[in-house]
Parts: sequence; C-alpha cells; structure tokens
Amino acid sequence: MEKKQFQAESKRLLEMMVHSIYSQKEIFLRELISNASDAIDKIYYKALTDESITFHKDDYYIKIVPNQDDRTLTIKDTGIGMTKDELEENLGTIAKSGSLAFKKEVDMQEGQEIIGQFGVGFYSSFMVAEEVTVYTRSLHNEEGYKWHSNGQDGYTIEAYDKEDIGTEIVIKLKENEEEENYDQFLETYQLRSLIKKYSDFIRYPIKMDITEKQPKEDNEEEFIDVIEEQTINSMVPIWRKNKQELQDEDYNQFYQEKHFGFDKPLSHLHVSVDGMVRFQSILYIPEQLPFNYYSQDFEKGLELYSNGVLIMEKCADLLPDYFSFVRGIVDSEDLSLNISREILQQDRQVKLIAKNIEKKIKNHLQSLLKNDRDKYETFFDAFGRQLKYGVYSEFGANKDKLKDLILFYSSKEKKLVTLKEYVERMPEDQEHIYYATGDSHDRIEKLPQTELVKDKGFEILYFTDEIDEFAIKMLMNYDEKEFKSVSSGDLNLEDEETKKEAEKQLEEHKDLFAEMKELLGDKIKEVRLSTRLKSHPVCLSAEGDVSIEMEKVLSQMPDSQNVQANKVLEINNKHEVFQALVNAHESDKEKLKLYTNILYNQALLIEGLPIEDPVALTNDMCKVMI
Repeated sequence: MEKKQFQAESKRLLEMMVHSIYSQKEIFLRELISNASDAIDKIYYKALTDESITFHKDDYYIKIVPNQDDRTLTIKDTGIGMTKDELEENLGTIAKSGSLAFKKEVDMQEGQEIIGQFGVGFYSSFMVAEEVTVYTRSLHNEEGYKWHSNGQDGYTIEAYDKEDIGTEIVIKLKENEEEENYDQFLETYQLRSLIKKYSDFIRYPIKMDITEKQPKEDNEEEFIDVIEEQTINSMVPIWRKNKQELQDEDYNQFYQEKHFGFDKPLSHLHVSVDGMVRFQSILYIPEQLPFNYYSQDFEKGLELYSNGVLIMEKCADLLPDYFSFVRGIVDSEDLSLNISREILQQDRQVKLIAKNIEKKIKNHLQSLLKNDRDKYETFFDAFGRQLKYGVYSEFGANKDKLKDLILFYSSKEKKLVTLKEYVERMPEDQEHIYYATGDSHDRIEKLPQTELVKDKGFEILYFTDEIDEFAIKMLMNYDEKEFKSVSSGDLNLEDEETKKEAEKQLEEHKDLFAEMKELLGDKIKEVRLSTRLKSHPVCLSAEGDVSIEMEKVLSQMPDSQNVQANKVLEINNKHEVFQALVNAHESDKEKLKLYTNILYNQALLIEGLPIEDPVALTNDMCKVMI
C-alpha cells in the first residue's frame, strides 16, 4: 500500500497549523462535529433537487464513542460520506474545503448554510492524536475507503468494506504529558461538557452511550449500571424559536443554563435582524450588579455563534463599555472567520452587528423607562453609574445617546427623575438646572448652599455618585439649559435690593473680610458676604471649573496632582455669629483669629472635607467655652 504525501504543504506547515492556529486543544471536537453536521447537510441539500434521494431526519445523527481501553475517540456521522477522489482532495490537501466547494456547487437559498468552509478543522484532531483513521463510504459509491495518517509523513488510502453510508473518524489519543491530560477526552462527563459548550445547537442529534446507575427491579436498594444512548445537544437554539412560543420562564431558564449570572434577568430582548447583516440574538439586562463588575476580573462581551457553533465566549467588540452589563448571545451566518474560526477575519460584520445591538439595547431601556418605571429604576440602581461613565468617557462622544437614560434624585419629587422631566417642570424665570453634591440625599438636604435655590422654588438634583458632576460637566447643558451647582460662586439669584444691601455691607466690613482672608492664607481664595445663606452662619462656595466635590474625588486618585477648587468662605451677616466677628475685629484680634478658624473648619465639615488639624479645632472650641 503506497503512502502519499500531503499535496499542498510540508510536514512543517501541518505542525504549524496544529500548534498555532487553535488556542485550545478541546476545539478539535467542535471542528469534527461541525464537519459531521456539514456531511448530513449535504445529503439534505442534495435531496432537495434529487428525487431519488429521500431524507428522513430521524435517520441522521452524530455519534461520539470513547473507548478508554484502546484510548480512541470515534466521531461517527450518517452524512454523505466521501469517495476516494474526495478523500484525496479534502484530506490529502491541507486547507482544501469540501464544504466550501459544495457551497459553490449548490445554489443555497436564504437560511441554508454550511458550517465549515476552510478545510482545516479536520487537522485540528492532530493536536490530540497520535494517529487518525477515517472510514467512509459515499452516498454515490458502493465501495468504502479507509484513510490513515499520523499527521507527519503523509497518509494512506485503501479500499474498505463499509456497510453504511457516512464517515467514522477514529482518533488514537496521545499519551498524557506533564502539562497535558489527553485522558479527559475519553471521559463521558468531559465530552458531554464540551458538546454542550461548543456544539449544543448543531441541528442534528449528537448521541453518546451514557452509563447510569439504576435500582434493580427485584431489589431497589441495589443498583446496577445501565447503558443508555442519549442525545446530548439541544439542537434547536432558543433564539431560533418563534417568540410567540416562548414564555419568560423559557428565557429565564436559558439565562441560568448559560450561567450568565447568579441572579434572575431583570429583562430580555429577543432580536432577529435580516438586513445588511443577518443575525439573531437574545440579550439580558441583569437584575443585580455582578460582584466583580468594577474589577479587572470582569469581562464584558456576548457569546458569539456562527450558525449555531460557538466561536467566542466573550466577544467584547459587540458591546460598548457603557452597556457592558448586558449578557447574552449573538448568532450570525454572515461572519467572515479565519481558518480556525476563533478569530474574526474582518470586523465589518461585527461592527454592523454591534451598532444594531447598541440601538436595540438603548431602545429597550427607553421602553422600560417609559412603560415600566419601577423595573427601570431597579436597573438604574444597579447600573446607572455605568451609564454616567458612558456620558463622561471618550470626551463625551456618547453623551447624546445616554443623556435621556440617566436619572437623578429630585429635591421636589423626592424620587429619581430624568433631565427631560426636570426641564419640563422648570418655571419660566429659571435659567439653569441646579444641582447639589454630597454623600447622601439627607446630607445634601441639609446643605446651607441649597437654601436660596429652594427659597426661590427651584428644583435641585442631588448628586451622590462621584461620577455625577464629571458627567454633567461633560454634558454641559440639556435642552439648552446649563447646569449650575448650588455651591457655585455666581448663582446670581438675588433681587436688586438684596444686591445693593450686600454691596453696602461688604463695603462697610471690607477690612474684616480682608483680615479673615489674611488669617486663612492660601486655604481660600476670598472671604465674602453671603447672599445665599438664610439660617446658617457659614458655607464654602467654589469658583472656576473644579468644584469642591470634584476636588474630593480627584484627591482619592493615585495621580491626583493635588488638584484643588478655588474655595470662597461665605459669611451670613444676618446670623448672630456675624456680630461676634465684628466685635472681635474691633476689640480682640486673638478672638477674631479663633472665630475665623472655627468657622472655616465648620465649613469644611459641612462639605465633608478633611480637617487639617482636628486637635487644634477641639482646642479652639474649648477656648470658646471658657
């Protein structure tokens, strides 16, 4: 029997393909099962145009047979089989694809698809095999053939008496190595796991003989091993089923089966697109924030399938970062894959799919916001921060996409509101969207800086996330209404009479404020008379682009560079404390210094800023009590 050399490439090329193209050895099973599915598809497509061929779906299947004694794994199909010439062409020529040739030969209609097109998948078996033997008989031939190779020095083909049409691939596994356990591919549970992972949605049954313990008929306390042939794969994926046939329980069960999360999905989308690129998808909005969501361990991405075969477990390119919480799958027949199917040949199709998915997610969230507010607020409580990061990131490139999805707590409504809802309620004389920052709603509610804005009857948005103000600075305005912090130095809400009175008082007490500024040095930019305070004696405001809250956030970052806000100490001249300051300025400079330091530290405490010298503050307070 003559041994033939591989026609297209050398031994070195085969070694390179086997060891470099695929990232994981377990992929070989996916490739061989996909080839087996193609072989059955070919009979089906032939039957559509050849009346002499009858196709009964129940007669077609794929069988996986592990043999631990012989260390062999057999993949058997009842597909179209191969002639001697086809063995020469498809298995004798590396990267020669019988499926691709068949696809070109047959005019396939929409919805008809062959999985394998590159002719490399078969050779992935040599990642785990010492030798591979193929027994095949073609639908068009009475005689069968045996192909054999060790993947190194060519192959042999000889006649073989095979009764059934189809192909059997027998892999003689390599011996275990220090870092490789090839025995795992003989274990039933591992094979079942790999089939479910990569080939669960192959449209023909993938069968295995499963040994299970069952009680004896005459004695239920004793058990015997019973071998049953079981179908391992689901065959029909949920995303290809009619939406009308599915219930929420079906989608929830799929969510659990795919281990998308330990929670229940809050909502789902079932997408079917037939346009420039065809794909089907099931997307989930989780109910809870994953425990590692804001850590480096979290991986975004959707499971990517090509014609029901898993290609990538996490395709990050399908989701923008601000929708990274979405879980689910995408299945497309239009993907251009490289020869290993593990890397996308080009990203044009993926970009089209990703753009479509982004739009679907946004529309779905807007629908929840409009039609199921409670559910949306549950979602926003878990993932709203990520949407705000999306507004801020990439220099605000996505702010217009996300601005109507973000919510903030309202001082008037005492609940979360959208920016649109806020603007629609604004009085005619209100020029800005007002906000206040703090650690909690309760703390913001008590801020002295909110008094004037509330007194005017204006609504205030409460910012409690560290990203809030950064996002708003990037957004700049909404519906042409600019955002303004209640702590801003230029609220400009006073009436003319108040302004004149303030100017008069400032001129009268300018020496007091100048001396207080000198006592505090570069800790503040200015001490001034406040027109915003009603009942509180003191507060801090800020001038410039960096607010006090932004300073707090930036100071916690590793590379903070000591960025600070331009702070202004505002004094309420209508509070009893002010007269104490005036008296001290006139008669007791030490007391003025004491009062100034206490008021400054009080203002820091109100803002949640650290006290530079707590001991000095406590001593100052004791002096006041003496």
